[in-house]
Amino acid sequence: MKFLKKRLYFWIFAVTIILASGMGFPVQAQLPVFPEVNLESSELLDQNVTSPVVSGCVRLDGRCLFEIADRKSDLPERTAEIEQRLDKIAPFYFHNNNTQIDLSQQPAGEVTQIYLSVGEKEVRLTSVTEQDARLKEVDIATRADRIAQELRTGLRQAKRERQQDFLIAQAQQAAAVGTVMLLASLLVYLWGRRSKQSKQQLASSGDSLSNQPISTRLSQKQRLHLREVKHRLLQLAQAGIWLGGSFYIFSLFPYTRVVQVWLLSTLGIPLRLGIVCLATYVIIRCSYVLIDRFTFAIASNYLLTPEANWRLQLRVSTISGVAKGVATAAWVIVGVLVALAAIGVNIAPLLAGAGIIGVALSLASQNLIKDALNGFFIIVEDQYAVGDVIGVGEFSGLVENMNLRITQLRDAEGRLVTIPNSEIKMVANFSSNWSRADLKIPVAYQADVNKALALIDQVTQELSDDPDWRELILETPEVLGVDDFGEQGVIIRVWIKTQPIKQWDVSRECRRRIKAKLDEAEIQISVLRQEFWHNHALSEQRGATHSPEAFSNSGNANGNLTASEHKPHSQA
Repeated sequence: MKFLKKRLYFWIFAVTIILASGMGFPVQAQLPVFPEVNLESSELLDQNVTSPVVSGCVRLDGRCLFEIADRKSDLPERTAEIEQRLDKIAPFYFHNNNTQIDLSQQPAGEVTQIYLSVGEKEVRLTSVTEQDARLKEVDIATRADRIAQELRTGLRQAKRERQQDFLIAQAQQAAAVGTVMLLASLLVYLWGRRSKQSKQQLASSGDSLSNQPISTRLSQKQRLHLREVKHRLLQLAQAGIWLGGSFYIFSLFPYTRVVQVWLLSTLGIPLRLGIVCLATYVIIRCSYVLIDRFTFAIASNYLLTPEANWRLQLRVSTISGVAKGVATAAWVIVGVLVALAAIGVNIAPLLAGAGIIGVALSLASQNLIKDALNGFFIIVEDQYAVGDVIGVGEFSGLVENMNLRITQLRDAEGRLVTIPNSEIKMVANFSSNWSRADLKIPVAYQADVNKALALIDQVTQELSDDPDWRELILETPEVLGVDDFGEQGVIIRVWIKTQPIKQWDVSRECRRRIKAKLDEAEIQISVLRQEFWHNHALSEQRGATHSPEAFSNSGNANGNLTASEHKPHSQA
């Protein structure tokens, strides 16, 4: 089905080109040329910096007739004056078929005057100066002859373009261009809609890949970035079809060519800035694709152990995020410099000043440099990554975000803790490669310890064999035995090696099962107790001056009598 659609689009496009070529064939020799976007040349003809000499075009119907040169401050006024004189006398020539053009030259001191006569109308058109001659590296007389010839040719062409036959031919060509625009726009629209739907499907399917391997997620990101670039380019193509086609149609007729020149002069700077912004955006997206492809090459090593693969997933995500942030900042800076150059700003002094400013900022921002360096070594040495649970000083939590400057943790109370990387001297990573559930189970001194050990070992084995928990436990649980005699009772210690960050889940489930099993076997889990003992001999000795009863908490850690004459009075 997809193949048939592609073939259909190809034949529609081919028929469109053939149809447009057939309709435009009679006027192929009269195809117009787009006028220059830069209406005034910035080429310096004089090294006088205060008022440099530049060149510009004298236009008729938007077409450049000839070039003149003058000081930058005087050129616009001189150009406008010559064009006004042309606009006054040209209509007499255009509307009278029998009227001829008469151009005469009269030397006047250091300049040569050019007079234009049409019938009984005569005007002094312009003066050819030394600066005009220097523009083409000829003498004044030769430059005056060339200007007169260019004037005569331009006026005749303008008159021919106003003839009915020419206008009909240009209208046919405009219709052909409009047809091509419509069909091409329709094809791009259909293609863009399919691309947008494909991008949305990729974006929605990406949410369900959170449990997939990192290589699968990176491949998905690559395709998503490529779809985004393709979608933006199709939008640009759609705008280019209508904008470029409209400009071309404007250039076909002498009456609308002025509009084309005005749009080019007015929209020149916004158009350049738009192109630079779009190009920067596309390059940034392409950089994301390259970064994802590079990290995909790292993550596609299938010889990794499960622990190393998990660690690699976190590390690749962190490196990818930091690299994309650096690439975005770098390309934005380049885009700004290119945009300044595109609108005519000399960026050489800016680049020279940037070096000096960079040195000054480096001296004033030593903490930022320390943050960046320490952040770089944290990433390279894989001390931790986004998704790890770490402890830094008095703070601990899940690493939600990190870059070359800061690390952000989400603690148990939901607070987002931001720590500059230069402040991270020692870090405890609770989820590097694997984790361990460390259980300390207090059992009462009066209980049967061997029976308690057997029950605890049975519970941990059942937990390890449970299908719901089997994948979280990496090795057979270890019941280490009696670890200590504490105030609460005998401490039995258990170690369970788990997947990263899963030790707390396993610990909670294991404690629940152990409590239920010990209760079933009537083995008491010890709690902190305090025993009170009554000493009768001491009570009788103090009876004359003190109250008849006295209490003491002189029981030892094992809960036994400390002397033979002591007997229990009460217990709480």
